[in-house]
This record gives sequence, structure tokens and C-alpha cells, in this order.
Amino acid sequence: MPTFHTAHAVFMEGPDAIAFAQSQFASPVTALANLRWQFSSWLDAQGRVRNLFHLARLSDERLLLILRGGDSTSFIDALRRYVFRSRVKLTLAEGSLASDAAMSLYDVEVRDDVIRIGCGSHTMLFGANVSGDDAWQLEQLREGWPWLPDDALNELLPPALSLYRIGAVAIDKGCYPGQEIVARLHYRGGNKRHLHHVALSKRVEDGTLLQRENREFVRLLNVVAHAERVEALAVINDEVASQFGQQDKKIISDEGIDVQLLNTWSA
Repeated sequence: MPTFHTAHAVFMEGPDAIAFAQSQFASPVTALANLRWQFSSWLDAQGRVRNLFHLARLSDERLLLILRGGDSTSFIDALRRYVFRSRVKLTLAEGSLASDAAMSLYDVEVRDDVIRIGCGSHTMLFGANVSGDDAWQLEQLREGWPWLPDDALNELLPPALSLYRIGAVAIDKGCYPGQEIVARLHYRGGNKRHLHHVALSKRVEDGTLLQRENREFVRLLNVVAHAERVEALAVINDEVASQFGQQDKKIISDEGIDVQLLNTWSA
């Protein structure tokens, strides 16, 4: 039976759309060709991730942003404060997400009212009447593509989400909000948390904070349960992560949940 995931997405259109996105977002937007997409992010002045999204360039003056967590209305309201005299129009892009067969990573196709986002091993469909399943969620989780629950917005720095690795943050582009913090973390270090792929002994809600000995143990992001087990992406302090030692070791949280470390990504 087809299953759908309601999308929070935004169209950004107008003669200044590309330049405005370049000035606000942490990825190299001007390097993006038509019918290609990249990961991008919007940071606050302290370098924390306000939003993470797929940014697809549909034409010379039109972008589609599919948010990976957060609400599109709130995103538009916050971004409009910075438009000033730029010739940019921000509108809600209503639709759902579903999976389809493989398509080259970063390619974009527009077929009638469906936009196809190539993700390598699969395609993510966006549109009002998409047909498919939600297999994309597990595929992307295993690739280490974070989906941010509400309580993780405006809280985490890019290295903790492995955003350099997926290209959602650029070190070598011009100024954007939070750029000084990004550069400092990159060149001087200081980040103590990283992204991990974990298995859980039972299903919990996205964004759950697990504790051990009454201290933060594992901060879960997106959680996907399937027939074999429960998998999640998690932000874990480096000291805590070192306690797992070998890959097959399991540690029990105060909540009685077994956590097994499957994979770790760099910043």
C-alpha cells in the first residue's frame, strides 16, 4: 500500500532568488546548475543550524527547498525578515514525499506536477499527487542524512550533524550568517559531538534524549522502525561514543533501551 510523508517545502522565485539564497545559506548556491540539487542549511549568528534542506535549482530564477525538519510557514516568516529590497518571492510548496527507482545523485527532473530528486540508490518524489512508499527514509538514514526534530532546530552546530561531509556547509564561500563560527570550528576544532548511526532495542519518538547515570547519553534525531530492527541517527558526545569500543557492544540507557553503535561520520 502506498505511504506518503507530508513535506514542508518552499518555492523561492524571482530575479534575485539565487543571489539571496547565496547570501543567506551556507552552501555554494551560485555553483548549482539548473536541474541539480545540493544539501544546504540556514544558520543563526552563533553558527547553529536553524534549518537543513534539499535545495533544488529548477530554473534561472526558481528554487525548491525541501526542509529536513521544521515547519515551512515558520521558515518563510523568519527568512522574509532578511529579504529587504531583494526581488524574491517565498511561497509554500504543498505536497508529499515518496520513493521511486534509482536516479543519479543530485539530478533533478520535473515531470508534470512531480519533482524528482535523485538520491543515488533511490529517487525522492515531491508533489501533490505522488505515488510510492516511504523507503527513502531508511535509505537516507543509513547514508547519514539527518532529519531534524523540532527540539534540535537552532541547537546543534554543523559538525555535530556531519554537514561538511554532505556539502550543506561550505568553508570557502563568501559571508553568510554563522560563517565565522563555521570557519573557527573547521580550522581550530573544538566540536565534541558527532553524528552516529545506531540500532535501538525498541521504538522511541524522533528527538528522544536518552540518559545514562542521569546524564545525556544519546540525542536521537530521526528514528525508523522496520521488520528487522529499529535504527536511528544520533548525536553523541565523543567521550560517550568511545565507551562503545567494539562495534557489536550494546549499552543500556537509564530508560532500559539497548543502544548499539553501527556507524560514525566525521564533521
